Amino acid sequence: MDNNNMYDQDKSSAGAEQQQPQFQQPYQQQGYYQQPQYQQPYQQPVQQNFYQQPYDSGLEEPVGIGEWLVTMLILMIPCVNIVMIFVWAFSSSAKKSKSNYFKASLIMALIAIALWIIVAVIAVAAGVSLSGSFY
Repeated sequence: MDNNNMYDQDKSSAGAEQQQPQFQQPYQQQGYYQQPQYQQPYQQPVQQNFYQQPYDSGLEEPVGIGEWLVTMLILMIPCVNIVMIFVWAFSSSAKKSKSNYFKASLIMALIAIALWIIVAVIAVAAGVSLSGSFY
């Protein structure tokens, strides 16, 4: 009989559970508990292929090996080389990379000339003071 009593108790307890409202996690059902919203620091959108830009046909083509060889041959000709450096540096028809190279070459030449003048002035000033002491 004990088994029957247990069976009856299970039925009666099951009926009691059905009659009573179930209190399973009311905070989730009623919305009392919310997960904290963390503010993320401002991040700029990441640009795709920022460092590696694919070759675009709209870009200017690089200076080829043959064109550089012709350029070096022209630079071997006296007086013509000086004129052509200025033409390639400031011409709008020259390729941008070639133009930038000759602009940088002109800047380096100006720096070398300025240093040469400074050294010459110092040498002349030192020579004048030495020559004055020997007389």
